[in-house]
Amino acid sequence: MPLAALCCAACATGPNANPADPLEPLNRAVHTVNDKIDTYVAVPVAKGYRRVTPQPVRTAVTNVFNNFGDVGNAINNLLQGKGVAAAESVMRVAINTVLGLGGLIDIATPAGLPRHPQDLGLTLGTWGVPSGPYLVLPLFGPSTVRDGIGMAGDVFTDPVTYMDPAWRNSLFALQFVNTRSNLLDATSLLEQAALDKYSFVRDAYLQQRRQRLRGGESGDLPDYGDEGDEADGAPGAASPATGTPGPAVGSTPAPVPTQAPAPAPAPAAAPAPAPAPAPAPAPAPARAS
Repeated sequence: MPLAALCCAACATGPNANPADPLEPLNRAVHTVNDKIDTYVAVPVAKGYRRVTPQPVRTAVTNVFNNFGDVGNAINNLLQGKGVAAAESVMRVAINTVLGLGGLIDIATPAGLPRHPQDLGLTLGTWGVPSGPYLVLPLFGPSTVRDGIGMAGDVFTDPVTYMDPAWRNSLFALQFVNTRSNLLDATSLLEQAALDKYSFVRDAYLQQRRQRLRGGESGDLPDYGDEGDEADGAPGAASPATGTPGPAVGSTPAPVPTQAPAPAPAPAAAPAPAPAPAPAPAPAPARAS
């Protein structure tokens, strides 16, 4: 039955389909089912978990599962030839397990040992394995053929897999609920921003995985804004030459101030008058003999 569905989906794919998503009709159907399960089951449980669980407890739970994940990070970084990242991941596990009370407290990050998240899908991509078509997995969500295979392999690098079944199943359930709780805010933003939620999630996932494969930590969400908003002639756009913002539509240009006339030169100073001649002394009177 799954093979027949794949064949039907392939036949239904039109010439204008996304080349990275030849199974779009089938993927959209699975996405719709996943979205309904998420809306009516996962989200209410995650909201209830957040309501009754204090933030410090949720942070401690996240730290524990990050500590488990660093085991797989160390293995995949080593397989990718990233020796420093692999060594730091091993040191993180040792420090957080011993000094962080089994991983409840993240001591390694403040100590200068950042996380280096990797998975088997990225390792296969580093080795040159093509991603294959985009694929929406039931319950697990967006993936590709390569990442789906990697996801199955990542189970064997997770320490939880080797625990007693009762503990293992409980921890997997707790990890799912805690992770979904941490994503509630992102879900609200997605619901408000995405016109086509399926296309938005697909493009964001593929772009993020491509950037991760090139060595980046995470990818930016694709820009779904109108292309005309950034045209050179757009109102208020930056001037090509100076980069200063142009005038907005309907604004009145500021008047150009007129230059005041230069003041007239001061008249030349008159020559100083010549000093008056001193009066001649009067002749002395003649003495009588």
